[in-house]
Amino acid sequence: MRAVLTVIGKDKVGIIAGVSQKLSELKINIIDVSQTIMDEYFTMMMMLEIPKENHNIEQIREDLNLLGEKLGVKISIQNEEIFNTMHKL
Repeated sequence: MRAVLTVIGKDKVGIIAGVSQKLSELKINIIDVSQTIMDEYFTMMMMLEIPKENHNIEQIREDLNLLGEKLGVKISIQNEEIFNTMHKL
């Protein structure tokens, strides 16, 4: 399953490292990544590949929410199909 992950928050050291490390622990592959800093705010979007044996998106979301609290950022993850449906014109 492919998923879209977004991270938004005040910029600080360790955000990319923390998110990447957690995804590695969850055995989730990063397919593509785009990140930028707008004024003092960090924004990142990732396309992910979640292996079939790890499709529990609710558990992944909970793990990422805890990480977001620790890093002081908002982390959101959605199934790619749902993301695409919500953003069609």
